[in-house]
Amino acid sequence: MADAIVIPQNPPLSFSTRFFRLIPGVALLAVIGFAGKLLEKNINAYTKANHITFPNIEYVLWAILIGLIVSNVFGLAEIFKPGVATYEFWLKAGIVLLGSRFLLGDVAKLGGVSLLLVFIEIAGSLAFMTFLGRLFGLKPKLTSLLAVGSAVCGVSAIIATKGAIDADDEDSSFSIAAILALGAIALFTFPLIGHWLHLSDRAYGMWAGLAVDNTAEATAAGALYSDAAAKLAVLTKTCRNALIGFIVLGYAIYWASRGQAQNVTNKAAFLWQKFPKFVLGFLLVSLLATIGFFTKDQNTNLANLSRWAFLLTFAGVGLRTNFREMRKQGLRPFAVGFIGEVAIAVFTLLLVVGAARLFNF
Repeated sequence: MADAIVIPQNPPLSFSTRFFRLIPGVALLAVIGFAGKLLEKNINAYTKANHITFPNIEYVLWAILIGLIVSNVFGLAEIFKPGVATYEFWLKAGIVLLGSRFLLGDVAKLGGVSLLLVFIEIAGSLAFMTFLGRLFGLKPKLTSLLAVGSAVCGVSAIIATKGAIDADDEDSSFSIAAILALGAIALFTFPLIGHWLHLSDRAYGMWAGLAVDNTAEATAAGALYSDAAAKLAVLTKTCRNALIGFIVLGYAIYWASRGQAQNVTNKAAFLWQKFPKFVLGFLLVSLLATIGFFTKDQNTNLANLSRWAFLLTFAGVGLRTNFREMRKQGLRPFAVGFIGEVAIAVFTLLLVVGAARLFNF
């Protein structure tokens, strides 16, 4: 009997190797973020000194624009990709640290209104996106991924749902490409619409948190409007993120009942696996700030650290958006996503305006 052919396996990378692979990309995030900050400072100083009327463009947009130029004009070399992918870590770290700026009383007060709107937004978005997917003849699981991504938490929700319903890689890539493209558009349109309608910081922040899918884009859209709007966008988006496990569980049970996904044997374990842990970190830091665990200077330092973390995040938003790759994904998912996102944006805007009048904010 012939000897079995042994295929050599690549040994797992050591911790130090994995760490050093991240350095080029993280350095690129820092350089782009810092360049955005310098552009904001120098352009504002120049226009003010020369009495030139020019809109105040914050570092958030400059960092995203520089990242977009690098990604779409020059391309992103392989050496940078592992480190650039850490932008999601910096986003979550920034949100956790941002908890120092919220007292639990504020979270409870604002979260109650936000949570009510979140429930309405999720139910309406899931129903409408499912209707659109069927109308355009998309594959059922592709429709499910687009619906969850639009209603709950963008790319993170799509990835979580893909594994739960055994969706194809192609379906998830289509959905992610559509969500990323639409998130990039939201960054440029939402602040303009907010200023045009003269929305308050609170109303705009809630709208961005409800209507923009990815947490990074929702945070950036809020920051482009004002610091106060960014806080409200994060809080509202965090409420949406907290429900991801329940939505994914519902879809997993639905597709399992049709014999097209594995049965969920332990619902509690499933929910814990899918629950975004950084939400708990945000609440913990907020609790510590509420009971006076941090001094005033420490609170200020934590808030500054969150801004630095977001600086890396916004650079990553631009770098990971490649329009050439998105064009390869086809038009129908984008059509469904675009129509759905416009409808969701209008729907949530009406919700927020109505809530603003009802609750006097």
